[in-house]
Amino acid sequence: MRLPKLLLYLLFGTAVGAIGRSPYPTSVPSPKPSSFVVPTWDIHTSPQDGEALARLSLPGANVTDWHHISTSKCTLMGCLLHAGAYDDSELFFSDNLKSFNRSQFAVPWVYRNEFKLNPRPGQHYFLQTNGITSKADILLNGHTVTTKDFQVGSYAGHEYDITELLNAGPNGLLIQVYPTDYNYDFALGFVDWNPYPPDNGTGVWRDVVVRQTGPVALDALRVATDFALPVGKGAANVTLKATARNLENRNLTFAAQSNILAKSGGVPVTKTQSVTLGPYESVDISLTTTLTRPSIWWPKAWGSQPLYSGKISVLMCNSSSSDTVEQTFGIRKVTSSINAYNDIIFNINGHPFQVIGGGYSSDMFLVWDTAKFEAQAQYMLDLGHNTVRLEGKMEHPELYEVADRLGLMVLPGWECCDKWEAWQYNEDLAVKSDWAAHDYGIANASMRHEAAMLQSHPSLLGFLVGSDYWPDDNATAIYMDAFKSANWQNPIVASASKRSYPAALGPGGMKMDGPYDWVPPTTDRLGAAFGFGSELGAGVGTPELGSLKKFLTKEDLDDLWKQPEKGLYHMSTNVSSFYDRKIYNEALWKRMGAPTSLDDYLMKAQMMDYEATRAQFESVSAFWSKKRPATGLIYWMLNNAWPSLHWNLFDYYMRPAGSYFGAKVGARPEHVAFDYATKELYLINHSIDRRGPRTVSVDIVGIRGEKLASTAVRTTTEPNKSKSIHKLSPLKGATDVDFLRVVLTDEKRQTLSRNVYWTAKTIDRLDWDNSDWFYTPVTRYANYSALNQLQPAQVTATVTPTRGGLNGSYGHDVLLENQSSVPAVFVSLNLVNGAGGDVVPVFWSDNYVTLLPHEKLSLSVTSRAKGASAVQVRGKNVAPATVALG
Repeated sequence: MRLPKLLLYLLFGTAVGAIGRSPYPTSVPSPKPSSFVVPTWDIHTSPQDGEALARLSLPGANVTDWHHISTSKCTLMGCLLHAGAYDDSELFFSDNLKSFNRSQFAVPWVYRNEFKLNPRPGQHYFLQTNGITSKADILLNGHTVTTKDFQVGSYAGHEYDITELLNAGPNGLLIQVYPTDYNYDFALGFVDWNPYPPDNGTGVWRDVVVRQTGPVALDALRVATDFALPVGKGAANVTLKATARNLENRNLTFAAQSNILAKSGGVPVTKTQSVTLGPYESVDISLTTTLTRPSIWWPKAWGSQPLYSGKISVLMCNSSSSDTVEQTFGIRKVTSSINAYNDIIFNINGHPFQVIGGGYSSDMFLVWDTAKFEAQAQYMLDLGHNTVRLEGKMEHPELYEVADRLGLMVLPGWECCDKWEAWQYNEDLAVKSDWAAHDYGIANASMRHEAAMLQSHPSLLGFLVGSDYWPDDNATAIYMDAFKSANWQNPIVASASKRSYPAALGPGGMKMDGPYDWVPPTTDRLGAAFGFGSELGAGVGTPELGSLKKFLTKEDLDDLWKQPEKGLYHMSTNVSSFYDRKIYNEALWKRMGAPTSLDDYLMKAQMMDYEATRAQFESVSAFWSKKRPATGLIYWMLNNAWPSLHWNLFDYYMRPAGSYFGAKVGARPEHVAFDYATKELYLINHSIDRRGPRTVSVDIVGIRGEKLASTAVRTTTEPNKSKSIHKLSPLKGATDVDFLRVVLTDEKRQTLSRNVYWTAKTIDRLDWDNSDWFYTPVTRYANYSALNQLQPAQVTATVTPTRGGLNGSYGHDVLLENQSSVPAVFVSLNLVNGAGGDVVPVFWSDNYVTLLPHEKLSLSVTSRAKGASAVQVRGKNVAPATVALG
């Protein structure tokens, strides 16, 4: 099967014409190859009469009463939100979504656009889809281009020759989309992440492209790079490949020319090859260039992200250009291997790469916002993440362009729990529609499209062809052939679990043993810190009050602390194991004491969230160099598809809270972590170039501020290593709750990390023998209730403006000083506007900090958002205060 030709947002050449709704089409004729994304749509429920549908695809059809959408891609719900028919802030408030009229999406809908072209002899035109959910009929100027029997699957991109169907002048394009059912369609589902969207994601959710070429057309550009290790010791070979097709019934001779140019500038490197094609013949063009001093692309924490532009052009004998394909790429090398414990280990540019990241979710209505994703990616890097996993949420080319530019690795793959994994051996599906012969065709088109879209991006770590279950042998062969056709150079992983694997791929080396709900900070057994955890987390991510008020009523807020076992609409679906906070709340009540108010509940929840995420990221980081290493962690989850009460490191409104800063501390580039079970301290180094002497200062104080112990440990650090450096001795005079402060400094006495733990006399005890797939029962809880008797602490905050923060934005330094003789516990700072609203996105050097008696601590904050006017300060035993920025 020929690789589908894709454009995917690379708008090269001169635009054929600006597209808009009739009666104002325009025309910019050009003989040059060109393309455009259909920029707007009119949508309406579909007429039942097929003849009426054909008439609507004719130029000049009356669509005055339709919804007019000024965006190029959107699901039905996304379109209606864009048109103002609904407001997601209202839909998401409390349980309003329950009463939404879903029946309107039980019938087909149509998308329509009218555009004008001026075709010339020798020009060829193609309509390119990049996946439509769930399936579609496409009509142009009253003619059927394709039907739902072929254009089916959310990721199944196809190309259709529309040259003979075009008018000189106005053209009418109509796409009829059919309702989606996750059990039977290859779509984008959400499993138990949140309620299903009312339209199940139906619609033209990715761009539709009209492309014009000359007599010879090129398929998608593929880029292959190769260089010898170690990095920096030699040249790199860059091969640009594309399939050229003769579209006419005559012999054609042309020059295929490659062009490679560093994005930073310089002189382009070109190569030319003469090619002759017979009538309708195809041939693979392959042009290799040697770069003597290549710029190597690195993940953000390890180096810079130099990018190149690669291009192949078809130049006819009369010097006219027939077609051009272009792609941005980076030069880097990713490999993987399976170690003796059947765990996967990735390598980047010759260095073992411990994956630290989270599981990403698209917006519930698949609304794409490049600026929002860039802020999310910056959050990930600020968290110390190096990778984001996309489970069946491959989004759009812009996502990978952002990741390429910022240096964030991406691990995409197919999703679980619906049609994508409806194998005979999958007994977990409530409704199972086993794959039939035509399903393998959909899978083929889907894999070829995604492989072509992803192939050149240096941010790609690999691809998971299975999530909870592995593909059968037939699907595996289809997937592997698609990767081969795309000149894929990244690892291909059988699945995210260790259930089994296809023989053609071998073991995937990842595990999916949980937890998914709350467990105490521990480093032992099951989903703990060994091997590669493809999705695991303690089920935390409680939003702060400013966010909660945006989607919960007063009664909903009361339920959080007054009804600890109640099912909550903003958790997961009502048939999910995660529909309530019962497990989480039992731990909060027994460890922290019964909450006395909503504010008290949220303070305790933020402490629980911070403690849980810090332990998870610290344990994986600390055990990187163990005999059986922790090779990777994908935290479940990074973000939410809608306002949610769990499973996030920052909430839907982009406010970072306790889970964020616990995770950030636990994944610092250089860090010292405390093991609750063994009382050991681990020195962690995530870099590939930092080395030398280090000092670890350890201080322990009691709940009343009394100094219980103090020591300094001198050691050395090695790049990309972790090791145990010290074991704490039993304390004399320990109180019910003590505070352990650990500070890591270098030879210049610069602080590299600072960390404060609250510790109890006993630790949580787990009932491992009765573990479930999503949590392990606790038979004895650590007792932190003494924190409720803390004496008040007086903390001052001095704010000073600075410049030179994130991307050169303005920021502020905040000097905190504990003026009391008792610890100031869990002090949080929040940047707010004049109305007291959260300013987001926001980047704090640290937050939710504990200061020992009379300790000073300087923090910094930057934000590119407008309107910041003050910093709110509060703590477990610190009264709320607001400090103006000045």
